[in-house]
This record gives sequence, C-alpha cells and structure tokens, in this order.
Amino acid sequence: MYETLASIARNLGAGVEYNAPMCKYTSFKAGGNASLLITPNSIQSLREIVIACKENEIEYFILGNGSNVLVRDGGIDGAVIRLGSDLSKITLLDETTIFAEAGAGLKSICKFALEHSLSGLEFAYGIPGTLGGAVYMNAGAYGGEMKDVLCSVSHIDENGELGELSKENLNLSYRHSAYAENGFVITSAVIKLQKGNYEDIKAKMNELLSKRKEKQPIEYPSAGSTFKRPEGYFAGALIEDCNLKGKEIGGAQVSEKHAGFIINKNKATASDILNLIEFVQDEVFKKHGVHLETEVKIIGK
Repeated sequence: MYETLASIARNLGAGVEYNAPMCKYTSFKAGGNASLLITPNSIQSLREIVIACKENEIEYFILGNGSNVLVRDGGIDGAVIRLGSDLSKITLLDETTIFAEAGAGLKSICKFALEHSLSGLEFAYGIPGTLGGAVYMNAGAYGGEMKDVLCSVSHIDENGELGELSKENLNLSYRHSAYAENGFVITSAVIKLQKGNYEDIKAKMNELLSKRKEKQPIEYPSAGSTFKRPEGYFAGALIEDCNLKGKEIGGAQVSEKHAGFIINKNKATASDILNLIEFVQDEVFKKHGVHLETEVKIIGK
C-alpha cells in the first residue's frame, strides 16, 4: 500500500523512511513506529504528497518538531509527513512583517526578529516547536500567544488546493485554531511585529528563557505542559495540591520541578506516560471535581 506513495515521494525529492521510530521524532522520546515517514523538500512536493495520500486512501499526520505529540506504543498506521529544515524559510516582507514557512523553528524566527529589532514575539523564545505547530495550537507563554502576532496563514486544503486564512478567520482561542478543525496542512504564515530596541528585545528574550530553565524540567524529555489550563485554575497547582509531584509510573514521572509537566525520566514507554496522565486526571477530579484536558496531542494505536 505504501510503495506507490513512497515512490511518488522519492520522485519529488522527498525523504522516505519505512517503519520510522517516532521516539526519534518526538520530544517525549517514546512511542511506536510510523508505517512511513516522508520529509518533503518544498511546498510543491508537500502538496503532491498530500494529493497522493488522498488518491491512495492513506491516512496522514503532519509533524513538525514533535514537541507537543505523544505517539502510542502501537505506532501509526499511515504516513507521517514531517515538515523540517527544507520548509523553514524566513524572510522580511517589509520593515515590520515576517514571512516564515511552517517548518521554521520558533526559536529561529525569534532570533530573526531580534536581528531586525522587531518586538512582539519575545514570548515564543524557548518554545521548542515549529511555526506550523504553534499556529495549529495558538501556542503561547508568559502572557503572549500567536494570536497577538499572526496576520495570515497559508495552507493546503483537503483537495490539495493552496489557500489562505486571514487573521479574522483563524478562530484563534486558547490552544486552538481553525486548523484544529479543518484538517488543512499549514504551509507558512505572515507575522506582524513592531519596531523596537535591539537590546531591550534581547534582554526580554533572555529573561523569559531564564524563567523557563528555572521553572520547567527542560533537562528531561517531555512535551511541555501536559494539560490545558482549566478555566479558573492552574493545572500545575491542582496536581501539586493532590501531592502528585514526583509520582511515577514506569519510566514516567510528574516533574518535581513543575507539576504541570509529565516527563520521560527513565526510558518511559508511551503507555507509562498515558497511564500517568490518566492517574493524574483521576486524582485531580476526585479531589477538585476538575477534569484536566491534555494539551499534548495523543495519536496512534
């Protein structure tokens, strides 16, 4: 079933890997294999691959840095299309406007903004994802979110057609965008910033990065904040109040540094992580009557 798709991808110059271990491609460093991993080398090749998946009735999943994804141990029956360095172009459209492709890392875009003394994206410095993932989930930190800076987003729709959504049509809200519903593949975005002072921007970026290092367990594999913030509460505080800091199941642990993070402490399987997520959800619900929804996207079988 995958030979035709793999052949098309290779002819387009894309990278192809069978039975790709997703622990290699996700920040949790856990999970089973994907039947096929394809790395397109251009937006045109990405478009052709999406069309080929549809024509061959192959389910596909779009992946960036894999920093907000957990793949179950059974892996993925289908194709994973990974947007990497070949789709990471960043350019200046005018004095305050940046164009970036979906595979560009947020850190790289932040550094590009700094080089041009552009302010407004400092909050994203240190978020480990790519632009595509950040748009998809309206990523945010330290009082800022992608909603504040996005101007428009380009995509490939379910029929392989190129399209664009303006800011007004992105339906951006807490950890949500229109792309979480429509299934389109994000290809690039236009980001609007403001002129600022280079040293001030740099200082703010360094300050936020220091806070992240001090308060978050970045020395261990994880997918960032495991749970969304419940309305009126903070997930980490609820978990800590249940005395779950340090709780372990298999190789997975509720971080002792920040209870909102579940980490891969010691060669955890995806099942270890999922079991710990469910345990935390149950304990918090029992004590506080609050259901913690995962921010991490859980996929696979």
